[in-house]
Order: sequence, then C-alpha cells, then structure tokens
Amino acid sequence: MSVLQVKRIAISDSPWPWLAPLVALLVVFTIYPLLYNIWLSFHEFLPRKRTLAFVGFDNWIQLWNDTRFWSALGVTFVYFFIALIFELVLGMAIALLLDAELPGFGALRAVLSMTLVIPPAIAGMMFLLMEDPQFGVITYFLNQLGLLDKTTPILATSSLALTGVLVAEIWQWTPFMVLIFMAGLRSLPAEPYEAAMIDGASAVQMFRRLTLPMMSRVIAVAILLRGIDLFRVFDYVFVMTSGGPGTATYTVSLYAWQQTFSNLKWGYGATLSLVSLLIVMVMANLFIKIFKVRW
Repeated sequence: MSVLQVKRIAISDSPWPWLAPLVALLVVFTIYPLLYNIWLSFHEFLPRKRTLAFVGFDNWIQLWNDTRFWSALGVTFVYFFIALIFELVLGMAIALLLDAELPGFGALRAVLSMTLVIPPAIAGMMFLLMEDPQFGVITYFLNQLGLLDKTTPILATSSLALTGVLVAEIWQWTPFMVLIFMAGLRSLPAEPYEAAMIDGASAVQMFRRLTLPMMSRVIAVAILLRGIDLFRVFDYVFVMTSGGPGTATYTVSLYAWQQTFSNLKWGYGATLSLVSLLIVMVMANLFIKIFKVRW
C-alpha cells in the first residue's frame, strides 16, 4: 500500500483508521493471551528440563478428578452469592436514602466513592489488622457486645474466616452499587410517582410497583458487572487468609495462582483459569438470556 493510499484512507469515511489501534490492543492483550493459555493447557512445565512438554488432555482429566478444585469452586460460589446479595441490597438501600438534595448529601456521596480508589490488597490488609484477635477494632467491639469470644480469632476459625473476608469485600464494593443505582434513580421520570402519590400509594408500594420495574435494567447490569468481578476474587483472600484455615477460604483464583507460581504447574494453572473463564461466560450469558438484559 502506497503512502498516497494510506493518506486517502486516513481522510476518508473508513472506520479502520479509528478501529485499528483498538483492534491491535485487543489482539495483543486479549486474543493472544487467550490462545496462548489454551495452548498451554495441553502442555506442562518440567522444572528439571526447563521446558514445556506436551501432555494432551492430562491437565483436563486431572482437574476433573481434583477434589481441591471442586472444594475451591464451592467456596467461590458461596463467596459469590453472599457478597452479591449483600452488595445488591445494601447498595439499593443506601442509594434510596441518598437520593435527595439535602445539605451534606453531596459530600456524603463523594465520601462513599473513596473506598473504590483503595487497592483491594490494601483494603484486605486494613481489615486483617481490624480483625486481629489482640488489637483489632472489629474484634474488640464484637467482644464487648458478647458476639465473639476473646479466644476466637476471626480469620483463624474455619466457620468465621470467610465471613471476615466478605466484610472487606462488601465494605469496599457496596459504594460501587450505590453509585450505579443512584445514577439509575436520577434518570427515572417523576410523573409516575406524582400520580401514585395522588392515588395514595405508600412508599413501599411505589418501590415495588414503580422503582423496581423501572430500575430492572440497571439492576441487571450492576449484577452482571459485580458478578464477573466477584467470581475471580483473589486479593482479599490472599492477603487476609491465604486460603486458610485449611481450605475454608480457598477460591479458584487462589488455587490457580498457587498451582502456577508456587507449584510451577503452568499447564494446570492455565487449565484452571480457562475453566473459570468458561464458568463465568456460561453464567453471564444465561443471566443475559434469562433476564433479557439489553445494553
């Protein structure tokens, strides 16, 4: 292609001059890593020989028979559903409370968004300290309220460790849901509410009959965005518990990281990450189809 032809394309109505950089980034950072990961799942790294050996479907067969993987998958789903439900309910409740132009509400909305700029690893470290059995603030108040025994460490107890991690997750990402829901609430028309008030409808009836139906698309998009992010949780678990005690907080992402970087099983780690991707894709597409999400 000559220079003159390139110039003609650049000044024409062709979309390629604008799409080419985006397509290049997509190929380099998405398509190539995905294809390499698929290729790697059929190989395994041999540390002694410092080479990759072709193993066929051995990694996929190993995953099917791996009880640790299925346990981690169960923990991931429990984490996923609990965090999503709490963030959804709290996000909507707080958004409804802040959907007013009262003095100080603007500053309060700005303060809520500050949690989103904190890296998840730092937030995990904060809650690790606050849930420390000796000098943690959260542990102290739970002890004072009689809800927790002084000899029971939250993050070192199998029945409480996942809850301790979920507190950090919910604290940091509930404001994200609040911002999405507030944007949706601000876009709702006022006429249906005025007509409902004239007819004597209560606040609960207006929420059930007007707000929820009109906000259904916004809620669906919020669930989809947070759901995809929740399924690949890693930072909080890695910083706060490292999957312990035992396997009480072991998630699929943490297990894939351990197999790849600690055990040097690059092929098996790639297989685990691909299975996670497939699960997320199936769940997201089913959700979009069932709830008829439209962008």
